[in-house]
Amino acid sequence: MGLRGRMGWVIFAVSLTACDHAPLPPPHVTLQPQRIFADGYDVAKVAVEGSTGGFRVSIFGNARGSRVEENQIRAGVLPGKIEIKVEVPGHLPATAELELALAVSDRASDGTPDFLRLDEERDRQAFRRWFTYLAEAQYFQEPGARPAEIDDCAALIRYAYREALHVHDAAWTDSAKLPIVPAFDSVAKYQYPFTPLGAALFRAQSGPFQPADLETGAFLQFADAQTLRRFNTHFVSRDISRAQPGDLIFFRQDAGRTTFHSMIYLGASQLRPDRERYFLYHTGPDGSKPGEMRRLTVDELMHFPQPEWRPLASNPSFLGVSRWNILWRQDA
Repeated sequence: MGLRGRMGWVIFAVSLTACDHAPLPPPHVTLQPQRIFADGYDVAKVAVEGSTGGFRVSIFGNARGSRVEENQIRAGVLPGKIEIKVEVPGHLPATAELELALAVSDRASDGTPDFLRLDEERDRQAFRRWFTYLAEAQYFQEPGARPAEIDDCAALIRYAYREALHVHDAAWTDSAKLPIVPAFDSVAKYQYPFTPLGAALFRAQSGPFQPADLETGAFLQFADAQTLRRFNTHFVSRDISRAQPGDLIFFRQDAGRTTFHSMIYLGASQLRPDRERYFLYHTGPDGSKPGEMRRLTVDELMHFPQPEWRPLASNPSFLGVSRWNILWRQDA
């Protein structure tokens, strides 16, 4: 056989090998169901026709907070459509589309949508740790190093609440300017501001949550102490022994004009541990003075020189312990 013939055989052999390894068409993929609620918990199972396993599922494009858990997709809290890619060995990739519908439920009828509630204990504890740490860290900062927004009791609470719901990655760490950043887990269900509410985190109107609330100003970035108490927290007790770290206590003073004041129950200090339990607050401005942050032990506050600031059930100015609506539990 001449050279030309031998070359022909070589070309034929290569072509045959290429045909043997050509990928098969994309497999048939189904999502069960094809539409789920963007509540942070709803799931859609991924099934591949003729396969009992051995395939890889991923989300490409905008995941909207959704994530893959084995062979299923767990919803985030942002509504919209996400693209799913399924890879089976020997096949071209297959794609499917999953719709995430706005979750409009409000089990407590308190105006807080369920997509904001932290239903898993891991998330509740992550929020409490970050909220109390961030508030207490500002107490130990020099006044000039604190965020300028912290100028009264409600501002301190808004700051710590919002920042506790961020993802605490390297970018956040650079912007937070804290002397020490703890290795706490972040809340997993969602990260501020990536929810249907965006930056408008605080409820400002009465009534249960409605879809229209996303557009009508029912949620704002600002909330004073009274608004925090009325629309963003729920009453727990007038007995401070029932307070948990991250809970708030409120006072109403009627000297001349009605004012509301709030304090954070820290529990044990996370920065300078001792055997004490603490309350933390910002006094707010006093005339030309900008006010200051104070951290008092439970005993110090219980015996505060001015009795109207003591957290006692017998004190009519004390409004009791309140807990964030996002920590509301149906079984509590």
